[in-house]
Amino acid sequence: MGNETKQLSIIGGGLAGALLAILLTQRGWSVDVFERRGDPRIGGYAGGRSINLALAERGLHALRQAGADVDVLKQAVMMRGRFVHPLHGTPSLQRYGRDDSEVIYSISRGELNIVLLDIAESHGARLHFDHALERADFADHTAYFRHHDAEITHAFRALIGADGAGSTLRAQIAKVQPLGERSEGLGHGYKELEIPPSLAGDFRIEPNALHIWPRGHYMCIALPNDERTFTVTLFMPREGSYPSFAQVQTGADAQALFARDFPDALVLIPQLQHDYDANPVGTLATLYLDRWHLGGQAVLLGDAAHAMVPFHGQGMNCAFEDCVALAEQLASTPELAQAFAAFEEQRKPNAEAIQQMALENYIEMRDKVDDAAFLLQRQLELALQERHPGRFVPHYSMVTFMRIPYAVALQRSDLQRELLVEATHGLTTLDGVDWPALDAAVLAKLSPLLP
Repeated sequence: MGNETKQLSIIGGGLAGALLAILLTQRGWSVDVFERRGDPRIGGYAGGRSINLALAERGLHALRQAGADVDVLKQAVMMRGRFVHPLHGTPSLQRYGRDDSEVIYSISRGELNIVLLDIAESHGARLHFDHALERADFADHTAYFRHHDAEITHAFRALIGADGAGSTLRAQIAKVQPLGERSEGLGHGYKELEIPPSLAGDFRIEPNALHIWPRGHYMCIALPNDERTFTVTLFMPREGSYPSFAQVQTGADAQALFARDFPDALVLIPQLQHDYDANPVGTLATLYLDRWHLGGQAVLLGDAAHAMVPFHGQGMNCAFEDCVALAEQLASTPELAQAFAAFEEQRKPNAEAIQQMALENYIEMRDKVDDAAFLLQRQLELALQERHPGRFVPHYSMVTFMRIPYAVALQRSDLQRELLVEATHGLTTLDGVDWPALDAAVLAKLSPLLP
């Protein structure tokens, strides 16, 4: 492929767009990035408040490829596990992994975006801010952008859509080729609140954990920030019986709900009423497409192709994995149409698997983390990991601490869950487990995952 043809145009300068720009420029591509918002390095991050991002091994691997991991981790807060706050009983930490070698990191979207944009620009990517895509003419390979009051045209070889769940590029592709797009709402929404630092400037609660207040069909979570604050997110049904956002409409309503169901969180959120009234109810939905690309002219990735609910903390990690996969396909396949098709074939089953696991994890987080049967299964899961290293790998470890395909993790998780449920049925401790039968079942049903 000659240098004159190694040009790609990325729509969206958020996390995936900025990372992809780095990976492509590293491989000799000429890259233009068009972002509808202003430059966050000048005017501040304009993305609004958003659920903190959980950075795990898949995302870290991508950041290592881009040479961004060191700068990003300087601004991240390590999380060892879920700190569960039952309504009655003692709060406790449930580790994600075996020790501090298996952790995830809480990171601000805005800070991460700025790190990636700086690196992309240093590699020669051309960043065009305040450029909102209005339409794309695939017949003459021209994209039209709104830049302040002017219309800007851009001749492109191919467009890459990293412009999020509301992707304009996806809508433009759909005008010339049906994508089989469907969106499934969760029926639940969220509101964001904040725990400020203490008067001494410290974290008010355990900083190295993701805090969860599980309450059945609703819950609160809190993720730490490097400013010693916590971003708190209340998840509830949008409609229906109390509590739902239809019932809890005002800050005063929220104050009453927290006094009843989250009393230990209430004392930590002094601006609860103000934040509840000021912040909108966010939408939670899963986006499915039958097709991600238009020949060699355009391809979608990240949320533009497969937006998911945030309950496995894998949206960004999956998008970053997309970026690595696409950059590698483009490096090994000279024809764009073939590279885009191979990328879709590789990533689509894995995106669908993590979308399913994210939906399942919502039920686990809000309803099961303080359930005795679930906790006993988790105890057995860790015991089997010790008894069968490399063969019985806990679900969370496969998704979060490894880079095996999501589809493989889902398939193995389903098999392992059957073993755990069956082995603990009717038990309250592991003393009654039939270890010989269980060990034999593990060996029979699970092939070695690791050497």
